[in-house]
Amino acid sequence: MMKRFRFFVLLTLLLAVLAGAVAAGGAWYWMHRPMHLAADRVDFVVDPGASPRVIARTLNSAGVPVWEPGFVWMARLSEQDKLIKAGGYQAINGDTPWLLLQRMARGDMSQRTLTLLEGWNFRQIRAALAAHPDIKQTLEGVSDEALMERLGSDIKHPEGMFFPDTYVFTPGSTDYDILRRAYHEGQRVLADIWAQRAPDLPLATPYEALIMASIVEKETGHGPERARVSGVFANRLRLGMLLQTDPTVIYGMGEAYQGRIRKRDLQTDTPWNTYTRPGLPPTPIAASGRAALLAAVQPEKHKFIFFVSRGNGTSEFSVSLAEHNRNVARYILGQGQNQ
Repeated sequence: MMKRFRFFVLLTLLLAVLAGAVAAGGAWYWMHRPMHLAADRVDFVVDPGASPRVIARTLNSAGVPVWEPGFVWMARLSEQDKLIKAGGYQAINGDTPWLLLQRMARGDMSQRTLTLLEGWNFRQIRAALAAHPDIKQTLEGVSDEALMERLGSDIKHPEGMFFPDTYVFTPGSTDYDILRRAYHEGQRVLADIWAQRAPDLPLATPYEALIMASIVEKETGHGPERARVSGVFANRLRLGMLLQTDPTVIYGMGEAYQGRIRKRDLQTDTPWNTYTRPGLPPTPIAASGRAALLAAVQPEKHKFIFFVSRGNGTSEFSVSLAEHNRNVARYILGQGQNQ
């Protein structure tokens, strides 16, 4: 009887060991078995504080088939759950659950880019943020003034305050995250450029330089002429002349602008109409790149006070009104007014 009992005990232990071995082998096989995804690459976001169970559900919802209990135990027993970093990741077809877990533990996040273009206004910047599928939207209903206050800015108008550049981010980053980076980069670049300003510059503050740069940015895309155009406006400021620059009028028109400026538009007063108001407009009219900023603080020294577009991206400059009128007749007669 005792022998039979010992036999059953040993058999039970043996079966338990075998079951454990089978379970361990099965777990190892599952951990290292390539997954078959619905697409070659699948993006997903790990939220801050997400548990292994929540992450497993996120993966399945995104189209990455993982066995939820297995993923939870794999993360906890390996203590990788303590290392997982919040952010955007990418599962690649053929990844194993173990490789995917290690990627999250290392913080090996996928990356996306958003380019804010020189010359864009803030409305265009917000539209680009809203249209990007990998950016989390948090600013809907937030006013421009509230946004600037949140950024800690003394300037309440957002125009021109966000530096145009290509920003790299992980999926799931917020619109505010990217705007904050662009704002601080803009402040850094502006401070650096302002320190290089000409000694006789007719601009009193960095913000005025930002306004001037935005006008230069919109007036010419021809690099060699930026400083010369800036010099025209500097000369006009010194002489007390109206700047009379069409881009500021267009900005003041807002959505009423339909691609053409008429005489009545030039005569309709707005805070940004430099045909009706002296000096600089109250705010920038667009985002300015480094080249336009540098041209604004280092204008070319000359006597030109007029310029007109030749229609090929370059401009014709002149000193006298008579000469300017001849250039207008030559280059844009019948196409409306210009500089």
